[in-house]
Amino acid sequence: MVGNSLLRTKSVEQSIRDTDEPGTRLRRNLSAWDLTVFGVAVVIGAGIFTLTARTAGDYAGPSVSIAFVLAAVACGLAALCYAEFASTVPVAGSAYTFSYATFGEFVAWIIGWDLVLELAVGAAAVAKGWSIYLETVLGYLFGEGTKTTTQLGGITFDWGSLVLVVVLSAVLAVGTKLSSRVSMVITAIKVMIVLFVIVLGLFYVKAANYHPYIPPAAGSGSGESGVNQSLFSLVAGGSTSTFGTFGLLAGASLVFFAFIGFDIVATTAEETRNPQKSVPRGIFGSLAIVTVLYVAVSLVVVGMVPFKELATSAGDGSHKTLATAFSLNGVHWAANVISIGALAGLTTVVMVLMLGQVRVIFAMSRDGLLPRGLARTSNRGTPARATLLIGVLVAATAAFFPADKLEEMVNVGTLFAFVLVSGGVLILRRTHPELPRAFRVPWVPLVPILAIVACVWLMLNLTVLTWLRFVVWMAVGMVIYFAYGRRNSLLGRTAPQDAEGPSGRSEVTETG
Repeated sequence: MVGNSLLRTKSVEQSIRDTDEPGTRLRRNLSAWDLTVFGVAVVIGAGIFTLTARTAGDYAGPSVSIAFVLAAVACGLAALCYAEFASTVPVAGSAYTFSYATFGEFVAWIIGWDLVLELAVGAAAVAKGWSIYLETVLGYLFGEGTKTTTQLGGITFDWGSLVLVVVLSAVLAVGTKLSSRVSMVITAIKVMIVLFVIVLGLFYVKAANYHPYIPPAAGSGSGESGVNQSLFSLVAGGSTSTFGTFGLLAGASLVFFAFIGFDIVATTAEETRNPQKSVPRGIFGSLAIVTVLYVAVSLVVVGMVPFKELATSAGDGSHKTLATAFSLNGVHWAANVISIGALAGLTTVVMVLMLGQVRVIFAMSRDGLLPRGLARTSNRGTPARATLLIGVLVAATAAFFPADKLEEMVNVGTLFAFVLVSGGVLILRRTHPELPRAFRVPWVPLVPILAIVACVWLMLNLTVLTWLRFVVWMAVGMVIYFAYGRRNSLLGRTAPQDAEGPSGRSEVTETG
């Protein structure tokens, strides 16, 4: 019986009917342009302002531009699958909802828990980065020594990130349309900053800095090794994943973090006026824009300074950013402008990550896998309770916990979700060929299979330690599911004949 409950699916028809349930109805007021803004807002942020320089210095050298292209290809393949799913099942929850309709409840829960790793943990990590940039900007205004952290006993309290999360939680509670307008203004600013980096940086590019384009692998006594090297390099007998071919592949897996965001567009499908057309346009529009900008920025930055000067271990051991390349060329005023732009850019990243997380929690709560009260919407049509919960969790994590290695944790979770969404397209084509699809993935089954292979490949190039942490995280999620989710699932309250009928429909209602 347990096996049957793990595999029970929620029909696509029922998922769509649930969007009109009184008390949990979301307001439909987003357009394709709003979705594109959300996608660009979250993607142009931590990745382009921090990962570009660090990945070049620590892993890939000048070939970091190839790393971005490899990551973009994997994202593009997965984006095709996301677009078909989102146009077919325009319901909040993204990969969680898609998996519920194809793989069954247990896998849907795993994906939902996995998305917490991507979105909530990602928001906390980026909020920490925002606080660091705030400290830099405050130093410009009030002099060196201005801090955004305070020591409380033996604990470091990051009040900068706390303030950011509290303010953004209030904005999200007011409504996603306001969130989109705020994102539009800030996103315009940071796109101009990125274009500024590209244009001004071209004047400082030196051809010699591109050689060697793929640096030779570091010796066994240096770089990332052991549990800190990529799983693929360890299995293949490599001694390190610093530079060389293994370094390039590890770099592609790391900069994948920079592209995370287009999938969040799918979480807002239920709040979109014409989701069948707007969601695919938002996904592809945001992904195309940021890919061009990322490759251009990476080429400029590694051309401005020798890649070894961008390494984490260089100088004072701190992480290097886009501003570092300008500072090393003596253009300090430009470095200051970039720092201010990064502060604005990271603001929208945190906001959109939190937006996506709230919608996933909302969808899981509406299905009973989490407390149903979190699915209640306010008179503004927003899930205010879920927003408050996520705001508290992200604020606490960002304020009191360090953010080291979180980018890789976010990556492995996201790639895992991409694999299941790509596989879900194949399953839904077979089980529900009659469903209207405003967007259809071309060359099925080739494209979904290529998406799965590309994502698994990137996962294998993440570190062994990241995989170990991921296994522990998923084990905790399974405990929560069997202790609460499976017992309280609304789908599980239906009669067996209803749950296992030909249509798979489940006419469920809340029972107290």
